[in-house]
Amino acid sequence: MAFPERFSNLPDYAFPRLRKLLDPHAPGGEPIAMTIGEPRHAMPDFVGPILQANLSGFAVYPPNDGTPELLAAISGWIARRYGVAVAEDRLMVLNGTREGLFNAVIALCPETKAGKTPVVLMPNPFYQVYAVAALAVGAEPVYIPATAATGFLPDYGSLPKDVLDRVALAFICSPANPQGAVASAEYLADLMVLAEKHDFRVLADECYSEIWRDAPPTGLLQVAAAQGADPERALVFHSLSKRSNLPGLRSGFVAAGPECMSRIRKLRSFAGAPLPLPLQRVAEAAWADEAHVTASRALYHRKFDDADRVFAGLQGYQAPGGGFFLWLPVEDGEQAALRLWRETGVRVLPGAYLSRDVGGDNPGKGYIRVALVATPEETQRGLTLLRDCLYR
Repeated sequence: MAFPERFSNLPDYAFPRLRKLLDPHAPGGEPIAMTIGEPRHAMPDFVGPILQANLSGFAVYPPNDGTPELLAAISGWIARRYGVAVAEDRLMVLNGTREGLFNAVIALCPETKAGKTPVVLMPNPFYQVYAVAALAVGAEPVYIPATAATGFLPDYGSLPKDVLDRVALAFICSPANPQGAVASAEYLADLMVLAEKHDFRVLADECYSEIWRDAPPTGLLQVAAAQGADPERALVFHSLSKRSNLPGLRSGFVAAGPECMSRIRKLRSFAGAPLPLPLQRVAEAAWADEAHVTASRALYHRKFDDADRVFAGLQGYQAPGGGFFLWLPVEDGEQAALRLWRETGVRVLPGAYLSRDVGGDNPGKGYIRVALVATPEETQRGLTLLRDCLYR
């Protein structure tokens, strides 16, 4: 039997690759996992009681788009956080934002753009679902370097006009995974102007928006509203995984213009997996509460401060503006990760596993990604071992 060729050149997903690299070797100390972005702070206290009170909800099919109560809670949070009114018919609950990001491309990317193969823009390095979604619809993924030279954000405006005229969708992640760069209001405004000029949509992955150091990151909805932009040009994706330490809840949302939302909802009605009703009740409470978010953010602040002290004076070290990763410079990410594991037991992710080779260059090769998700004490111990192994 024949198989589709469009995924044939995809490397293995980052974590299977990491297991192939490290697992044949014994750790050089008590293992410390600093690889996957799985928050390990305490989940909110209200989760268990709400689940218990709503167990009967598992006996019914859940509403596909989200309960009215959950959609109202999300709309209320957007208004408080960004000062923007988003009607509930412009929102849809997601079974994890990865599902939403992937399906939005399927629902919205045209078969052609300007009579040619459409382009989907993404930063390089990037969250891997962006590329797979583009390939799934037969679009051309175009990887734009997000390096120190560009402030770790992609410079889409530097692309040639013939490429920009083929762009159907452009991804932006702020705070960025893995570098922690935060897009300014000016950056986002310029991106929306570019989208209007070349007729494409911006998909903003804002899953790390509530983990920040100095000030809350600007959201695309804020910028689009301030510009009076066409609401069909801006889609935003949020999650409770990072904000509320609930990665296993698999709950997020997408906000979009009416026509985009209609298309996304229609696809979801055929091919999606709506969030079970008891989990929607938990999500409703999570979006309505900020106390647990503030407490969790304080722990990240402590870990960021520890990282600044541990890596003080390290050439190339940049404290992230948001998110919970460090993007540390090394000579070779794979070699560094393997050495670190064999000598200390600290487990990190080679940056090249999050990037693509373009013109013989991989912008992640000279980095490792370090997740600050464990307790402050374990994180500080891991960072100290990492510094002493790789930088001294």
